[in-house]
Parts: sequence; C-alpha cells; structure tokens
Amino acid sequence: MALPVRRVVIYMVTLKKTCCQGLTEPMFACFWIGDKSTMNNLFVEGWSMFTGSIVALVTPMDEKGAIDRVSLKKLIDYHVASGTAAIVAVGTTGETSTLSHEEHGDVVMCTLELSDGRVPVIAGTGANSTSEAVSLTRRFNDSGVVGCLSVTPYYNRPSQEGLFQHFKAIAESSDLPQILYNVPARTGCDMLPPTVARLAEIKNIIGIKEATGNLSRVSQIQELVNDDFLLLSGDDASALDFMQLGGKGVISVTANVAAKEMAQLCALAAGGNYADARRLNQRLMPLHQKLFFEPSPIPVKWACKALGLMATDTLRLPMTPLTEAGSRVVRQALTDAGLL
Repeated sequence: MALPVRRVVIYMVTLKKTCCQGLTEPMFACFWIGDKSTMNNLFVEGWSMFTGSIVALVTPMDEKGAIDRVSLKKLIDYHVASGTAAIVAVGTTGETSTLSHEEHGDVVMCTLELSDGRVPVIAGTGANSTSEAVSLTRRFNDSGVVGCLSVTPYYNRPSQEGLFQHFKAIAESSDLPQILYNVPARTGCDMLPPTVARLAEIKNIIGIKEATGNLSRVSQIQELVNDDFLLLSGDDASALDFMQLGGKGVISVTANVAAKEMAQLCALAAGGNYADARRLNQRLMPLHQKLFFEPSPIPVKWACKALGLMATDTLRLPMTPLTEAGSRVVRQALTDAGLL
C-alpha cells in the first residue's frame, strides 16, 4: 500500500538523564527526521524507542554481492507493518565485517532513507580499533539515527580498563545515545558488570545489549546502575527470562523472520502477561536455536529468502551458503513456528 505523502521536518529534541545523585540534567539534543506526531510517540517515555523488539537486521545482497536496495526496502516495510520497535542497521548480523567503510555508511543511510521516519534506526558502529569506532560513530552525527550500537573489541581482547577507555572515547566523540554490546562468545572479550557500571555514569551511554546468555548478569548489572540504564537481551533463546528479570527488550535475530511474533512477545512481557508470552516463546524456540545452527547470519539470511523477504541469501566470503543439512533444519524450525 502506498504511503501518504507528508511533509518531512528535522526536529531537535533535548533529552534528559537522571544522574547518580538523583538529579535530572540535560543530556543531549537528538535529531529526528519525520513528522512531529511520530517523533512525539518515540520520545514520550524517554528511551521508549530503545525498548521492545529491536531487529538486528540482515544486509540483503544480490547474486553478485552488491547491496540489494529493493530487498532492503521490502525488509524495512515488513518490520514497519509488524510492529518492530527499531532497526539496528549494519550490526554484526548485518555483516559489518565484510562491508567496506563506505558501504557500511551507505547501508545505514539507505536504511534511514527507506524507513522514512516510520521506525527508528540505530547504527552499528563497533570496531576493534577505537579510532575506527570513533570515526564510524561521528559519521552518523546529525544523520537521523537515534543511537549507536557498539560491540566490544574482538580478537585483541582488551582489559576491563581498556574496555572502559574504548567506550568512553566513543561516547565523548558524539552526542548520540550509545548502547554497549557484550557478546563474548563471538569476540573473546567479556565486559564485566563493574565496567558496565563505570560506563553507565557517562551521560550518553544509555544501555547494554547483553548477549552472554547468563541471566545472573541482569541482577548483577541492575545492582550497580541507575534505573534508567537500559538492559537489552542479545540472546533470543533467553530473552523472555531476561525481560522477566527486568530487561526492557531484545535486539533480535529471530525478529528478521518472525517480526510480528517477537513484537507480541515483548509486548506481553512488558504487560506482565508471562503465561501467554511463554506459550508464544515456546513456539519460537526452534527458531531461536536453529538460526544459529551454522554461523550467523548464514541461517537467518536463508530463512529470509525462504519467506520471500529478500531475493537471495547471498553472503560474502568467508561466510558461505547454508548447507543442505542446515536448510532442512531451518526449514523445519520455520514450519514449527508456523511461518511456513
């Protein structure tokens, strides 16, 4: 269905954050591109655009490996229609490792353009070089993204002090809200709760995507930070339990193919309806698990193609297509979830 033509305006909104002393101070000016009614809905509860089901969006490519703009628009339209709370563009699921710096920026800006103010866009800006992460973050200042998601440095495995200085430098380079991302199984680097607490004192570090799958981390972090610091799950399989313990949502791989269901799951959890949430989550559990049957995003890109959400499941080396055995497993998971 064609969207109605509307006047698009850039609005500047001053957001505030509660300090550790309990005082409220101006934090930063954030730019929103879209109509004013949409902006008001996003900002009415402070960080509401960073809660609920946030998709870690795949990056569609054509058969030659070039960015597939047509499929990208189809994916964005699907998420808008399904109630996805926000899109992470070019996070790790978006294959940031195999995109050039220019492509990285282009995909984020294309996502902003095609979303057209209908859904908030968060830019993936992580790197294992602090100067590179700073450069990526600065690129999106005043771009229209509502924030940045930055993964812990991978391979070089810095100390806890190194992690603190890394994220501090990134946050100080931009007024954009920053979400930390801890996924030690992929990076070999675990950001511990005391380090998270130190970083939470920096005014524009607003939350963390915690993907350890260790549910005890929720209470460990909660004990050390203010109530307005956001805890987001980065592990679909344990996300519901994470939310029941106080998490505010999930940055989800499953949402790529079950966007409506993940939005419903988060809404049920936010409303305290855990009985219905668990029934829905049980149906989705094969997807939560089997979308990692082979290295991500191999299975989820295959699933997106199988559901007609994008034209191909092309990846760039060193990522290779889903195996025949893997395709049988993922197809069964989609069927069990009622998606095929």
